[in-house]
Amino acid sequence: MKMQREYPRFIITQKGTRWVENGHPWIYEAEVLRTEGAVENGCLADAVSEKGKYLGTGFVSLHSRIRLRLVSRNANDRFDAAFWKRRLQYAWNYRKTVMGEDLSCCRVIFGEADGFPGLTVDRFSNYLVTQTLSVGMETIKEMLFPLLVQVLEEDGQTVDGLFERNDVAIRALEGLEQNKGWFPLPGKPTPQSPVTEICENGIFYAVDVENGQKTGFFLDQKYNRLAVARLAKGRRVLDCFTHTGSFALNAAFGGAEHVTAVDVSASAIEMAKANAVRNGLDGKMDFITADVFDLLPRLEAEGKKPYDFIILDPPAFTKSRKTVKNAEKGYKEINLRALKLLPRGGYFATASCSHFMPAELFVKMLRSAALDAGVELRQIEARQQAPDHPILWNVPETDYLKFYLFQVV
Repeated sequence: MKMQREYPRFIITQKGTRWVENGHPWIYEAEVLRTEGAVENGCLADAVSEKGKYLGTGFVSLHSRIRLRLVSRNANDRFDAAFWKRRLQYAWNYRKTVMGEDLSCCRVIFGEADGFPGLTVDRFSNYLVTQTLSVGMETIKEMLFPLLVQVLEEDGQTVDGLFERNDVAIRALEGLEQNKGWFPLPGKPTPQSPVTEICENGIFYAVDVENGQKTGFFLDQKYNRLAVARLAKGRRVLDCFTHTGSFALNAAFGGAEHVTAVDVSASAIEMAKANAVRNGLDGKMDFITADVFDLLPRLEAEGKKPYDFIILDPPAFTKSRKTVKNAEKGYKEINLRALKLLPRGGYFATASCSHFMPAELFVKMLRSAALDAGVELRQIEARQQAPDHPILWNVPETDYLKFYLFQVV
């Protein structure tokens, strides 16, 4: 690389160079041989091979094992407001293409998949909710967030507020403190309430962007919920780990005879009940506050098969490679119990939202659970996250959601 650059340089090992040239945007601390120039946490720096080849430019994180997160591989890029606005526009244009008119509740920015490492932005009607997990994005958010609102409003969208959900421990790995609250947007008053209403698949939900899980609502299963609704007509449905009732409500809305929604969280169940009332579906639903790991064996011991459609959408059982084996046991336990409860000809939906539970291992677990339950699985569909959560094939971390629909035969 002969041209003069304004950024400090990270000289990368041969292994790290191959990793980057194969398309991954992360450079780990162990692959940095040395640095040249003044380096500050959150600054931009160039990645360069041992032979001086330019590999890309990214944000430095001095507290993380991921030392550099690339945002460009073009040596001619200038990282000014115009650059970031173009990238925001690309992300929004992509959503408009893949989601069509279904834009009132969607993921607008999905981290590395959109070129914004460590940043998540979800849209819930008139609110945007952000989660910033990298110091690089933290350093430019004062410029970035107003630009995002500008891009949306120039397209005729309404944005009344932007709420930051940075109340996650993982920020400590970047040397960042936890916090949450409204981000001050120029010329806009601070909203009076953190609660808004969305409509997804024809169903209305109250979303609390301040206190709800993650950013307030799980958007990645949007079209998987539709797939469940199509199968639910006339069926008796058990929705496990219902959270605020999204799969259960879709099943009821799809014409289920009756739906039982279960969650260990009493507050989640109360929200699910409220959502059922809001949609006029409470007459065909009941709600149980219980641990699914206790409930399924209890139902099995009763010797009845009261449900002909069971849905398992648990939280991530593993958030690291170290706990994958224990997670596999947990997945096996609930899937085995559910399959034993279903009659022949019944239907079964099962999911895992953990990147660390790879699809091959999840499938292996399902085969084992079906064998032990003495049933066969007729696959209807294998699905993933909605397309507003795009998967980059060169970044496996963006591919995390596994979702299967079966008939039990």
